[in-house]
Amino acid sequence: MAFLANIFGYLLHAIYNIIQNYGIAIILFSIVLKLLLLPLSIKQQKTMKKSTKIQGKLKEIQFKYKNDPEKLNQETIRLYKEENMSPFSGCLSSILQIVILFAVFYLVSRPLTYMQKVDPALIEQYTNEIKQEQQNNNAYTEIAIIQHKGPNDERVNLNMNFLGIDLSKVPTQSLNDPRVYIIPVLYVITSFVSIRMTTNMQKKKKEKEVVQETDSNKLVKVEDEVDPMEQANKSMGLLMPIMSISIAIIAPLGLALYWLVSNVLMIIERIVLNKWMESKEEKENV
Repeated sequence: MAFLANIFGYLLHAIYNIIQNYGIAIILFSIVLKLLLLPLSIKQQKTMKKSTKIQGKLKEIQFKYKNDPEKLNQETIRLYKEENMSPFSGCLSSILQIVILFAVFYLVSRPLTYMQKVDPALIEQYTNEIKQEQQNNNAYTEIAIIQHKGPNDERVNLNMNFLGIDLSKVPTQSLNDPRVYIIPVLYVITSFVSIRMTTNMQKKKKEKEVVQETDSNKLVKVEDEVDPMEQANKSMGLLMPIMSISIAIIAPLGLALYWLVSNVLMIIERIVLNKWMESKEEKENV
């Protein structure tokens, strides 16, 4: 995580040097990171579309070998291999999101180390001074250094004021400041919007699925099928917001801002990619 946080730090530092505002730098950093991950998002969207298309074949296999679990497993694996797919390939994106989540947490909780590349000796010196002065009311030492030493030392100074909100503050440590809850609350709202949008898209896909006829001449509805990939994505989709908000309220607000912007970008991305994929599919079917 530290290695990835260090790489992210170079990018955030370069943006901050131009903008000179931590909040705006995080927003631009989020946009750049989303653009870099766009090819992976497109691949994931294509995989989900492909997964939907094979549900008829998968249901047929399940019906045909419902009394033979071993054969069912073999034929299911064979089908995924033929389609060059993995039942849990969609989880790779979610795993990457978790890795990035913790890397950004490292970055915003230790900005002097990973972003500003401040001499560790200076960080240690100021840490000891703050402890002796009993000024550290922040669980994150480097954030405390920015708050208490930054105004008098440019080497450890960051402009963390964003729209009147101090991004160095931690929600659980600033209960008397209602402004610190604005970003986390917006993050929660956008998370539920994203989940609802994904659910609606999945329902729309199921409505378009046709009835498949099996070898036994019985009609089987594809929407009754439980897609392992869909189930895995749904579970990860619910887990990520819960995990993120649990961390966001105990971390500096810069992290919550990053997640909020990422959520908004993800919602836009899903809408655009979904329309693009549908348009492409319609042209192929003509």
